[in-house]
Amino acid sequence: MVQPVTTDLFASRAPLSWATVGNGILFTAQIPIDEQGEVVSGGIEAQARQTLDNLVHTLECAGGGVENLTQVLIYVTRREDLATVNRLYAEVVKAPYPNRAAIIVSGFAREEMLVEMVAYAAIDEAS
Repeated sequence: MVQPVTTDLFASRAPLSWATVGNGILFTAQIPIDEQGEVVSGGIEAQARQTLDNLVHTLECAGGGVENLTQVLIYVTRREDLATVNRLYAEVVKAPYPNRAAIIVSGFAREEMLVEMVAYAAIDEAS
């Protein structure tokens, strides 16, 4: 059975859940939006921080934490932003690290976005 995860993140106008859990696996995609649903300003550092904050919040709402991550896919629009994202990621995610990939893309659905993260985590279904 697949269950949506209830979070305090802005309720998207798109037909989606910020996260779902099925068979003990959390599936989530996080973007750099604030409580009002706006993409944060301030460049890649601010956007990566907000995306990571949203990811941590979602994991906690699902009954887990960053230690439950099994894989993270990081998408950025500029290769030179990866160093900043890596630095901030390392402040939040500690060893043993989940599997990870970094992908350079031409853009996102919201033009002002510079980063998006897709993550999977092992979550206790009783949570």
